[in-house]
Amino acid sequence: MSSNILFIFEGPKAEKLITDSLTNYFVNENTVITCAYCTTIYKMYTEISEDEYLDTFTLVKDINENRASLKDFKRTDFAQIFLFFDYDGHASNANDGKLKALLEFFNEETDKGKLYISYPMVEALKHIPNFDTFKDIKAAIIEFVGYKKFVKKNCLEILIHIHQYDLDIWKKLIENHLKKMNEIVYDLYEFPNVIVDQPTIFQKQIEKHIKVDQTVSVLSSFPVFLHDYYGNVDLKSRLGLL
Repeated sequence: MSSNILFIFEGPKAEKLITDSLTNYFVNENTVITCAYCTTIYKMYTEISEDEYLDTFTLVKDINENRASLKDFKRTDFAQIFLFFDYDGHASNANDGKLKALLEFFNEETDKGKLYISYPMVEALKHIPNFDTFKDIKAAIIEFVGYKKFVKKNCLEILIHIHQYDLDIWKKLIENHLKKMNEIVYDLYEFPNVIVDQPTIFQKQIEKHIKVDQTVSVLSSFPVFLHDYYGNVDLKSRLGLL
């Protein structure tokens, strides 16, 4: 059985920077291959709705940007597939019903793949002006267009350049984003005791933020993925929390 893992990203740049840095310290027991879908998660919904037997690997392999990197691979070369996309509620084809359906469809990493959502975008990882106030950081849906520039100007200086992150920075980011996830779901800003699935996080975002004031509580998908990947106890140990 192959130990390769396929990461599918919405875009080819920021996500790749994150993965290149992250896999220096985590998930490095497996070979991670990355590729990009090069459009929003909502476009993927159209692809899926037209073909219920969709092969995720074939879909991304046929994209021009991926042909060189995936040409020597076939679906059976990958034990797991993970997809990382943005909530991106300002997109012209954005629809919460579509996203709910996608989270239900992409729910198994050994089959079609498992989908993880960043709120509002991949830059959520470093949207931390102060770790002490991160619990309350939200992003307005109408402001998503300028979000990347806003984050760059309003994050801690040590978080600006992702390729410079060391293990200590990653541990701090992972711990605080998982506390934020727990706060979104359980109203407790503390490290979670249980795994929380993606549909539950999305439903809580809808109930507490999206439908209330057209915001999302800022949350990166990458720490949440690691929590699922390693499990609660193992990740706590890796973070030095036990």
